[in-house]
Amino acid sequence: MAAEDPHMSDAIRVMICDDHALFRRGLIMVLESEEGMEVVGEAEDGKRAIELCEELRPDVITMDMMLPVMTGLAATEFIMAYRPTPILVVSASTNRGELFKTYDALAPGAVEVMEKPLGDESHADWERRLTENVKLVSKIRVITHLRARLGLGRSKPLPPVTPPPRDGSAPCVIGIGASTGGPGAIVAVLSALPRDYPIPILFVLHIGEQFASAFAEWLDAQCALSVAYAEDGMRIANARGRVIVAPPGRHLIVREERLRTTSDPGRHSW
Repeated sequence: MAAEDPHMSDAIRVMICDDHALFRRGLIMVLESEEGMEVVGEAEDGKRAIELCEELRPDVITMDMMLPVMTGLAATEFIMAYRPTPILVVSASTNRGELFKTYDALAPGAVEVMEKPLGDESHADWERRLTENVKLVSKIRVITHLRARLGLGRSKPLPPVTPPPRDGSAPCVIGIGASTGGPGAIVAVLSALPRDYPIPILFVLHIGEQFASAFAEWLDAQCALSVAYAEDGMRIANARGRVIVAPPGRHLIVREERLRTTSDPGRHSW
């Protein structure tokens, strides 16, 4: 009798990568208690994560950033270059250097990021968000990111940008919004624009507030345009040639040719 092919299961097949055995155990308990999920493997470092990804072909990987042997960033870059798999970064990294590594992992294809339990919410709420994120990430169709392949450098650049018309028909502002999978896309778009691109660009990214504090600084280093967080009351005219990002935990609004940041209630949880 032929053995059942594990890859034919309808369950979301999850692989966990974290160097703390106790935390891995906790993740396994949470995910396997959710109907329609199955943990198929666990890795304690980035090198083992790559090996198991090739062997098990999971639907989703949860990936810590600070790992022994090979970092979560290096493992993410390799996996997205050679075995593209939806990756959910689950990290406790909050200082500037570690945040940059998290952003660097999102740029080559990691799909979403969430924090490890911080103690300021119930375990039930965190567990619910974890399972929701895994389900969401599992639905994302990821692609090979050639620029992450060692020795190959960045992928082929986008075509040159056509300058906006000067007859008054050009828009006065461009708005870009991004959510799951967005950081890699916004880097691709902005890196194709020249330093003297004249139309102000307003950018809103759905990302956990604790991970957003250094995002504008990181994005500024990825493109020729200047990138900064919005200041309440800034005139649109003063944002020409710049990318203005919504500050963490704030809405960004254009009103009477000025930028306004508000702390109004979230919309669709953001």
